[in-house]
Amino acid sequence: MATIIAASDLSERSQEVLGRALVLGSDLGARVIFVHITSPGAPAMRNEDARQRMRRQVEETPLPGGTEPEIRVLNGRPELAIPALAAEEGADLVVLGLHRIRPVLDMLRMTTMERIVLRCDMPVLIAHIPASRPYRTVLSATDFAPACAAALAAAARLAPGAEFHAIHALRMPLRERIGSDDDPTRSSAYTMAESLRDAFCRMRGVPETLHTPEIVPGGVHEVLSFRLDELEPDLLTIGSHSGRDPMTLGNFARDLMREPPVDVLVSKPPRG
Repeated sequence: MATIIAASDLSERSQEVLGRALVLGSDLGARVIFVHITSPGAPAMRNEDARQRMRRQVEETPLPGGTEPEIRVLNGRPELAIPALAAEEGADLVVLGLHRIRPVLDMLRMTTMERIVLRCDMPVLIAHIPASRPYRTVLSATDFAPACAAALAAAARLAPGAEFHAIHALRMPLRERIGSDDDPTRSSAYTMAESLRDAFCRMRGVPETLHTPEIVPGGVHEVLSFRLDELEPDLLTIGSHSGRDPMTLGNFARDLMREPPVDVLVSKPPRG
């Protein structure tokens, strides 16, 4: 049986975590572990208070299929405890809420969410849109790397009936942008991107129903913003990084995780 970890800090930022995990759990026939992490050495009273708040939330949340989640309160650092629990339980997905914005600290160090993503081998879903809203349209922001293919494959398992789109922001070399009136689709950079796109569509797990990924010249934030407005997707998928180091996050991934426009599913490249 599949397992989903729904990790909540019990704040408004995590109010959709349990509901989304339960909906997905019902669809996948998965068990759901609802977990909250208290600080190391927290007194028993604080742990019991958290457990009671979690029970109330379960009582107030619709239970698709009638299956209740397992409640756990753990002590420790969230960036260590959550990945450890996910690994121990063989989880297929970890669901998190929104990041608590700290403007100064966020500039100086990685967020707890980012540390959790880096330590989890399985996909991580950042959930904040109402759980009653199903994933009908999925958009992949892709650089055609294996991590992006893995994220799309995970989305196809979570929402097999959704419509899948992908977009690639093509950064044109300076020599092809200045002093040239040629159609960008005839440039060498575009031709290379087409080749990468073809290989991407053949990667393992990429849904066959994926619309042909668009290649759009421009900055990644600008291109994605335009497509988000046009498509209005329910779920955005991204790879953690296009490079070889699985313990790093790309700047674009970090930006989207910190301020996700819709629910965001992030995945590392597959091992091996």
